[in-house]
Amino acid sequence: MSVVLARPPALGPLLARGALLSPFKRPRPDADFPRDRLVLPALRIDLARLAAYERVCGFATGDDALPLAYPHVLGFPLAMRLMSGLGFPLPLLGLVHTSIEITRYRAPAVTGEYELAVYIGGLAPHRRGTEASVVTEVRVGEDVLWESTSTYLARHRTAGSPAERAEHMPLPAVAEWHLAGDVGRRYGAVSGDRNPIHMHPLTARLFGFPRPIAHGMWTVARCLAAHGAPEAVRVRAEFRAPVLLPGTVTYAADGHGRFELRSGTGVPPLERSRERGRVHLEGRVLPLTT
Repeated sequence: MSVVLARPPALGPLLARGALLSPFKRPRPDADFPRDRLVLPALRIDLARLAAYERVCGFATGDDALPLAYPHVLGFPLAMRLMSGLGFPLPLLGLVHTSIEITRYRAPAVTGEYELAVYIGGLAPHRRGTEASVVTEVRVGEDVLWESTSTYLARHRTAGSPAERAEHMPLPAVAEWHLAGDVGRRYGAVSGDRNPIHMHPLTARLFGFPRPIAHGMWTVARCLAAHGAPEAVRVRAEFRAPVLLPGTVTYAADGHGRFELRSGTGVPPLERSRERGRVHLEGRVLPLTT
């Protein structure tokens, strides 16, 4: 069923509701989940917010088309409304964004008016718990311009065995980025995702992190800003490990559309044995063929 919204929901109350309901959730892959399709029928782009996003993610400002990952930001409040509700079986606290696949058929213009829709694609078993897929679509009339599927993992006890990872062959290094400690706060301001793990060392420590961590979608956007992409494109990215802030990371890419972000040379001594060369993000840019 489609539920038409007059405006994007406020994220603060949704985050609070999701946190309060989390202890009562019992995740399992065969659980029921909300079937509603949330729709904003006449979405227009806030140009000031878009420009702030472009600056924090490294995109050129003033382009006629939306940055490739930006519609995810537009759909995030709708996704949070679905995932913070009583009917969503996975607890919001501790939910981990594990991957995203973006398909852009035609670049949405910054001055356009769009229908934005978000819905839960389903639940699936994962070796470490239960994974939910969340689908976001940007349309003009019947035409889908942009769509994505994100997966979110709720960890819990399973009968699965640990997956064996193939030996990683590092991609050629392209650049080393020194990330400021306020990247999480700056991205949180433009995306609305003010999860405490991104905001401040004290709040990050409450969730087991020694320092704040960068948003996964910031790392994707920052890599795409450096990599570039054709208009008709599919991007697949997997989040492997959090990026601690402040920190130094290496952006790497090859000539076949693959890119990655891994820990750079400036790792603090106490973290060096664990973080040096650690892969945080792996992705690929695939041109769509007609």
